[in-house]
Amino acid sequence: MPALSEKQIDPRMHSAEHILNGTMVKLFGCARSFTAHLEKRKSKCDYRFERDLTVDERLALEAKVNDVICSDAPVREEFLDRPVAASRFDLHRLPEDAGDTVRIIHVGTYDACPCSGPHVQSTSEIGTFRIISTSHENGILRVRFKLDL
Repeated sequence: MPALSEKQIDPRMHSAEHILNGTMVKLFGCARSFTAHLEKRKSKCDYRFERDLTVDERLALEAKVNDVICSDAPVREEFLDRPVAASRFDLHRLPEDAGDTVRIIHVGTYDACPCSGPHVQSTSEIGTFRIISTSHENGILRVRFKLDL
């Protein structure tokens, strides 16, 4: 999750990031992004990955993210005790002093992960997801994207 205050994080972009991460995991078997820089106009996520995506893979990734967005899936929060959350999710990015309760964000049944940022109530609020570009350097795949209304 980006190091921004809640006021600075756009809920549409942040929710799209969750869907992108879930789709990268499902399509390519990689871990969620290890860094992200989210802005209202354009954003980027970095993944540990062995190569750049092909044109067909980029198109498939973009199409799947947009399928989830168009599904009008509810985005909801759930609160779990830290030990329960740790048994289901990777909590390494949460600070130790984050408390005994962990907030999990669910995007329908498609994706779930710990998060403290703001989100939309439904994926239909996000808009159209568009990959601007991808690049690969030193084992890092960078996906740059934006949202159109």
